[in-house]
Amino acid sequence: MARLDAYIDLLFKEAGAELVMETGTGAVLRGASGTRPVLRQSLTSAQIVGAFSELVPPDLKAAYPGQGAMKFRYAAPSGDVNVRFEKTGDRISAVVSVAQGKEPRPKAIITPPPAPVPAAADGSHGIAVGAAPTDASAAMERLLELMLEHRASDLHLSSGCDPCLRKDGDVVPLLGFGAPSPDLLREMIWSIAPDKNRQEWDQIKDTDFAHETEAARFRVNVFADRRGIGAVLRVIPNQIRSAEEMGLSQHVLDLCHLAKGLVLVTGPTGSGKSTTLAAMIDYINRTRNDHIITIEDPIEFVHPNKKCLVNQREIRVHTQSFKHALRAALREDPDIVLVGEMRDLETISIALETAETGHLVFGTLHTNTAPSTVDRIIDQFPADRQEQIRTMLSESLKGVITQMLCKKIGGGRVAAQEILLCNGAVSNLIREGKTFQIASIMQTSRGAGMQTMNDALLELVRGKQVLPREALSKAVHKADLKVALERAGFRLDQEA
Repeated sequence: MARLDAYIDLLFKEAGAELVMETGTGAVLRGASGTRPVLRQSLTSAQIVGAFSELVPPDLKAAYPGQGAMKFRYAAPSGDVNVRFEKTGDRISAVVSVAQGKEPRPKAIITPPPAPVPAAADGSHGIAVGAAPTDASAAMERLLELMLEHRASDLHLSSGCDPCLRKDGDVVPLLGFGAPSPDLLREMIWSIAPDKNRQEWDQIKDTDFAHETEAARFRVNVFADRRGIGAVLRVIPNQIRSAEEMGLSQHVLDLCHLAKGLVLVTGPTGSGKSTTLAAMIDYINRTRNDHIITIEDPIEFVHPNKKCLVNQREIRVHTQSFKHALRAALREDPDIVLVGEMRDLETISIALETAETGHLVFGTLHTNTAPSTVDRIIDQFPADRQEQIRTMLSESLKGVITQMLCKKIGGGRVAAQEILLCNGAVSNLIREGKTFQIASIMQTSRGAGMQTMNDALLELVRGKQVLPREALSKAVHKADLKVALERAGFRLDQEA
């Protein structure tokens, strides 16, 4: 199916006169009632040429896109249209109109789902969808369906703005759904929110909760901004991806068999930390006979009892805070404790004590490299305690997995993982305050399962999963990766 078919469908549905796309502007629909934008992002000439190349008949392919005007007819799923494509220098103007004397084809044969249009200059694009249901609850339900249908990770809702999806890392608007007013959006959000969260939002204008449907769970944050109420919903699949499916290395899985210690999964927001941690907890649940306690805000992946007994506690629902739940966990006979987020000094301190006293603790931090994770923990403490914390960390820290999500060639995303395993050499460097040397140990310990982020990104490029420029955009040490890519035969200026 052509990328423009969904927009041509709008031309028929709204009895429009013309669909117009021009270099430097978006796409507009002209009709008897006036002109309205159907794509607000500016389009480049190359993007318009690429989109219309799918409509050009075979006998005109050789002449496309030559200078001057070209006219042809295209049989879209919704009906026949006339296309006028004109190239003047570097500028493009394209007009699509309903072919006269042709009735729209029966609705039954319009089978394609809403399709993305060409990417805009900033890499974004829109998705054409039908208008929102008039009932607020039904409108919210439809947005969740669209989120899953398009395999988006997040749904962004803002008063007076088109709903947007985060798809393969890009934020894209749902065109045609309609921009909800503050009052309507409030009704939509409260149709899925618990009463206590409505009260919390009224008091402090922020609240978090989880919402569950038959298809998936959603982590929801509701906030207020200058336009009114807003929300972001992140999808949490009901099906936990297994460690084997994710391709976690044996060295990472070995961390799941430890009797005690601290294991951290780190990375920026939206890098897949929760998915990796869920896979590791699920692996433990399938291979050990132990007691697992998770402390989360809110509960994300739901773990049924398999070989382990699993208790999952949600902040502000089942316990007051991470630190209170961690203190209580020590009296609840756990073997494994998952701390959803190590936010403050006290939580980090209790997590270290828990790991020292014979428990295996998993946690997350928002750091971009494994060595910087060690520094972040130590720097949380006052100077007079840092030497003691270095000693505790050198004995308790067993591994750090740092993740970045990269756009995959052909769609989707793939994780690049930096892996630090705390052997004797790494422990000594932590104890002596020489964390700047950890990266060198990682480079010389590849055989022991360690991996730098640059090595992980290079392997994804070699495996034709990620483009070199995408890998470079995710690298922390960009100059080193650029040299490695060029040495491996990948030239950024010839990427296309």
